[in-house]
Amino acid sequence: MPEQCFLGVDLGAESGRVLAGLLDDKQIRLEEIYRFSNGPVPVAGTRRWNVIGLWSSILKGLSLAAQKYGDRIISVGVDTWGVDYALLSGKQELLGQPYHYRDPRTEGMLNLATSRVSKADIFDATGLQFMEINTLYQLLSMQQTDPELLHQADKFLLMPDFFHWLLSGSQVVEFTNATTTQCLNPKTGDWAWDLLRRLEIPTAMFPQIVPPGTKLGTLRDEVMQQTGLGKIDVIAPATHDTASAVAAIPTSNTGKADWAYISSGTWSLMGVEVDSAVLGRRAFELNVTNEGGIDGTYRLLKNIMGLWLVQECRRAYERRGTTLDYSELADAAASADAFRSLVDPDDPRFLSPDDMLDAIKGYCEETSQPAPETAGQFIRCALESLALKYRKVLGWLEELTGTPVEVIHIVGGGTKNELLNQFTANSCQIPVITGPVEATGLGNVLVQARAAGSVSSLAEIREIVRNSTETCQYEPQDREIWEQAVQRFDLLLHVK
Repeated sequence: MPEQCFLGVDLGAESGRVLAGLLDDKQIRLEEIYRFSNGPVPVAGTRRWNVIGLWSSILKGLSLAAQKYGDRIISVGVDTWGVDYALLSGKQELLGQPYHYRDPRTEGMLNLATSRVSKADIFDATGLQFMEINTLYQLLSMQQTDPELLHQADKFLLMPDFFHWLLSGSQVVEFTNATTTQCLNPKTGDWAWDLLRRLEIPTAMFPQIVPPGTKLGTLRDEVMQQTGLGKIDVIAPATHDTASAVAAIPTSNTGKADWAYISSGTWSLMGVEVDSAVLGRRAFELNVTNEGGIDGTYRLLKNIMGLWLVQECRRAYERRGTTLDYSELADAAASADAFRSLVDPDDPRFLSPDDMLDAIKGYCEETSQPAPETAGQFIRCALESLALKYRKVLGWLEELTGTPVEVIHIVGGGTKNELLNQFTANSCQIPVITGPVEATGLGNVLVQARAAGSVSSLAEIREIVRNSTETCQYEPQDREIWEQAVQRFDLLLHVK
């Protein structure tokens, strides 16, 4: 079979890319066609996404892809972060500039929701971790502050679905991203209609939910004219970036729960792949989440704050006039004293602080620990704390599935942080395999390849990834020292 080309649009919280996935003889290679910046835009006291700017960048990337690959291009699909959405009117007008999940409008909305519907009932209806950034609380905020605009909405589309609408005119929501909203019922696979009505959120705007790999249509005529692409298919991949990343984990144990993953980047999403959502009282108590995967699987996982802590420390130093690249920060952390200070990465103060250095100092002072003073101490605190949180979450996952985890796969940009990878193996005391870095892009284009009939199964997707990418393995070290740190971390969480 001649080489086939599948285009993946991968939008992250800091940047976006148009990628070409080139499939030939059961091997895949990715080529980055165009990269562009992304991030929250301050607008009159709010944080928004510049979706029009993103669309313009996507068109440029698609134009470059058309020039290079022409008739070899079979399809295109978009993946993004979760929870955020766009609203369309009945006349196909965008209603407002979509909000960024770190916008403060959701503050207090979780408490408001649980004053109307108990947390236990919300979890039973959705199986999702309680976080104020979830779509449910964004919609509740809009219902409180701008009900007129909300009632004008004819269609609710999550971010990748919005861009699929721009590409093809489709108005559906793909399953994996729908499961991030806390608006979907994992027992029915449909929207949690009763919960939405009890919270007085309009339901007529919610569209059909479709599985990953669904053909949404072909490119709009104007998109073909603007980009030079032919009448290619628009395919919904696993549109949540973590779902795409997990699809591309190079495990040979598909169908088993004896391996865990960490999709490591701004957020760390740590979980296991299971056949159905894990609900019940203990899952509720542990505040885990059930997000959709390929073939009706669920990703039983926990959202952990991730390398956001490191990114924000770096930005805080830049505001102070000191520019440090990530390699310099990693070297400084490696030289710093071990376990001087620890924090809970998921403490609410770290979600959107004015200054991450001050937030970490405040936490340490409140917990009677020496506050970090140097860049190395701040970064080591963040990385050791993340690794210890991974150990905690690993125990919860094993408890809920009843299956010991034998290996952790780390994918995404965080695979480049060798110090964190080694800390993770040390903390969890099992091997860690890192790679591929480009798991999200690979998962995106390989699900498209499966939709085209070029790949037969999820297991084959992962086999192709194993054949095509390099991995690195970290073995656990310093068991006794890390076990002492685990006990200290547990006490810290208990105190907080």
